[in-house]
Amino acid sequence: MDLCRDQSRLAMLTALVPLCSIAVTPDLTDCAVKNAAVVVRVPGEFGHPANCFMQAQAFLAATSIAQELGSDDRVKIVCRAHVQAKD
Repeated sequence: MDLCRDQSRLAMLTALVPLCSIAVTPDLTDCAVKNAAVVVRVPGEFGHPANCFMQAQAFLAATSIAQELGSDDRVKIVCRAHVQAKD
């Protein structure tokens, strides 16, 4: 589907934050939603990748999860596009 030509739909981004252990995924590039110990979904939808990443960072920093990360824990921010109907 060509989103530029279909004005009845808008591509929005959802931020997911997988938290992985270096014992399971020593390389951070291998940390993914499917193998994370915990996945946090950031509330809201974002229209721009930079905004998605900044909001996810701020959201995670404000949670108790960020305060409880161990030395072997790693986080990764993933912004995924999804299509929603335009109002």
